[in-house]
Amino acid sequence: MRIGKILIIDDELALLESLEMVLKEKGHCVVTAADATQGLDKSFSFDPDVIILDVRLPDINGLDVLKKLGESGKEKRTIIMTAFHDMETTIKAIKLGAYDYLTKPIDMGDLEKMLQKVLKRSASVQRMLPPHDVSAYNPGEIIGQSSAMKNIFKSVGKLSGNSVTVLIHGETGTGKELLARAIHFYSTRCDKPFVAINCSAIVGSLLESELFGHERGAFTNAISTKRGKFELAGSGTIFLDEVGDIPISFQPKILRFLQEKEFGRVGGEELLHSDARVIAATNRDMWKMVKEGTVREDFFYRLNVVVLRPPPLRARKSDIPLLIEHLLKKISGELGMNCNQIDANAVRLLVEYDAPGNVRELENILTRAAVMANGEVICEALISPMLQLRKKESSNAKSSLAKIEQNHIVRVLTQMNWHYGKVCDVLGISRPTLREKIKKYEIYKPA
Repeated sequence: MRIGKILIIDDELALLESLEMVLKEKGHCVVTAADATQGLDKSFSFDPDVIILDVRLPDINGLDVLKKLGESGKEKRTIIMTAFHDMETTIKAIKLGAYDYLTKPIDMGDLEKMLQKVLKRSASVQRMLPPHDVSAYNPGEIIGQSSAMKNIFKSVGKLSGNSVTVLIHGETGTGKELLARAIHFYSTRCDKPFVAINCSAIVGSLLESELFGHERGAFTNAISTKRGKFELAGSGTIFLDEVGDIPISFQPKILRFLQEKEFGRVGGEELLHSDARVIAATNRDMWKMVKEGTVREDFFYRLNVVVLRPPPLRARKSDIPLLIEHLLKKISGELGMNCNQIDANAVRLLVEYDAPGNVRELENILTRAAVMANGEVICEALISPMLQLRKKESSNAKSSLAKIEQNHIVRVLTQMNWHYGKVCDVLGISRPTLREKIKKYEIYKPA
């Protein structure tokens, strides 16, 4: 275990004394300060290896203290602590260069791990600029205090400080676009456009025109020149949702942009350039798609520089009560209703329910319950039947989809006389995948 010089800045005297006592017992040299002014003075005279800094101080806000520490390069050795669980504080602290973030009550095991990492100089977090206000994004929309979400908030803070390509991989309804907007909002590009496009919602032949634009007369009905999304994004951010659905024939053109930052309009000869940052999202296993031949390997690796994985709701159940409170306020405001309360039993049911549609499904359930409620409180009797029906529908849907897939494979096998190569071409899958499905559905070749 490494021993270091530690400065603790906190106005909560009982906590200050406790931390000082525990850390001194571990052999650390500890100095304390009860306000920001003292803390800043001691940060220069004592020159600590690690600074433990509270966000709420009586004289100066902890984040402002962090900015001042940044002027002398001490921000990278600062651990922020607060009693308040919110994404915005986390991201601001990480953006300002804080090494990490702890919430009160402090877990001494977690604190000691962080101290050891800082003392080993293993962290190198870039100093970042403070955020600008962007009306298109509300930081309060991403809710969570679970460890999984705290890690996501930290990642957003780090990613907003650079222009690296990001792939957000998560299930439907986990807030992939919200995270993309958060990265943009907290970046230096925040005053530039954020342009989103759902790649699965546009027919393949039209996707190139949507992304890169077209010249007048490039094809039937192209009556005027049209600027594409990459051009409109300028030096902002372009968000490619459902990027796995981009046809393999078009992937090289996206790849060219990712590599060279250049593209051309459909029907045009001029080479255009854009400094737009690309953030992509998918709910599909793109490496599996590479093996199946529907995604180019070079395209995958160019997108897969940094991967952000928002957790499904079932992996952060402790956040569900907070989400319910937030969503009910949002729903009540949008519908002009007063139904913004829910009883404990209804909350319990929603926490126990493994919502396959994640936050989006939770919002759908609460919206329907708010509309159906007789008063201001959503009760268990409203929630229970909805959840039972959804579980039944989900079970039936899985069964029906599996049967449809089985029948389709049998039909193609029969039409192609069980020629695996031809069958794989028709189904768009690899031979190993075909064999797995034949085994899964217990399909046997006729004698």
